[in-house]
Amino acid sequence: MNASRLSTTAVASDRVALSSEAMGRSEEMGRMEQRVTRVLFCGPLFPASHNYTREYLSNYPFIQVDVVPIEDVPNVIGNYHICVVKNLQMNSSVVSRAKQMKLIMQFGVGLEGVDVDAATKHGIKVARIPGESTGNAASCAEMAVYLMLGLLRKQWEMQNSIKLKKLGEPVGETLFGKTVFIIGFGSIGLELAKCLKPFGVRILSTKRCWTSYLQDPCQSDGLSVQNHAFDDLVDERGSHDDIYKFASLADIIVCCLSFNRETAGIINESFFSSMKKGAYLVNIARGGLLKYDAVVHNLESGHLGGLGIDVAWTEPFDPNDPILKFPNVIITPHVAGVTEHSYRSMAKVVGDVALQLHEGGPLTGIEFVN
Repeated sequence: MNASRLSTTAVASDRVALSSEAMGRSEEMGRMEQRVTRVLFCGPLFPASHNYTREYLSNYPFIQVDVVPIEDVPNVIGNYHICVVKNLQMNSSVVSRAKQMKLIMQFGVGLEGVDVDAATKHGIKVARIPGESTGNAASCAEMAVYLMLGLLRKQWEMQNSIKLKKLGEPVGETLFGKTVFIIGFGSIGLELAKCLKPFGVRILSTKRCWTSYLQDPCQSDGLSVQNHAFDDLVDERGSHDDIYKFASLADIIVCCLSFNRETAGIINESFFSSMKKGAYLVNIARGGLLKYDAVVHNLESGHLGGLGIDVAWTEPFDPNDPILKFPNVIITPHVAGVTEHSYRSMAKVVGDVALQLHEGGPLTGIEFVN
């Protein structure tokens, strides 16, 4: 056989091999598309979360995104592979029904409603979406500034002046020169300090462990570098034992703590007693951090100068709640992190994780807690 015929035969053989490989890939893609990975969003609240996720996954028909009323979740959860809990209380009973579940995650960082031990027992991973990588932390920090300014400039009185056709009233206060106490210096607290520093404020903050970013190898290099800048952002740092001391020095207190057994009700009567009379309180974390009765009592007595909250004790917030009778209260409907940028970024994370799970690859872009 001459060289020409050998060459032709080799080319033909290569073509057959390539064709077989392409067919194999095509068949594998076909099998993947025949399988459906199902994503469950619990409840219709925070609609941008599931709407943006559906939009991001619109070109992937093998990923199914459903929104189910919270009361129906226990009956259908066994059909899903990923659960986005939102404000569902996922206890051990609900987890035990999730027979196909691979991942329980939050559209954000708060996982206080998830029984992580039960999920671990059933072989289900639990994860949050890091706030610093999606813009969620920055969005929450901006909301804190909004609430602070609304309280200082007496938003409630300004609306009344407009109705009464008054000009030049009320006389507000500046953020400049104030002492702000940030309780909990995580990703939101860090972003808030960055926002506040140009206003010319003095910043106090408490954190469980100020060296945690440097000691934790899972943290990004960028966050470790930011840890070196704490001295430029925070004028005085303290631990949990310093919260009463710092509260006595602050004109404004901003609660940025995670909600857990240790922090539930941490803003109680004793805490209010340590505050300056007339100081303001802002909460953009979780409603359960504040003792409701203590808040009402200190608003009634005038010891608390004003309250700005994006989160409440029960959500959705009761429009007939007595706390709304106080004119120096500003309430927003849990929208601190609900911005176009942060929600589209988090929807991309959920969508990418669904695609990764469908393909059987490692899950990235999320922070596992078990």
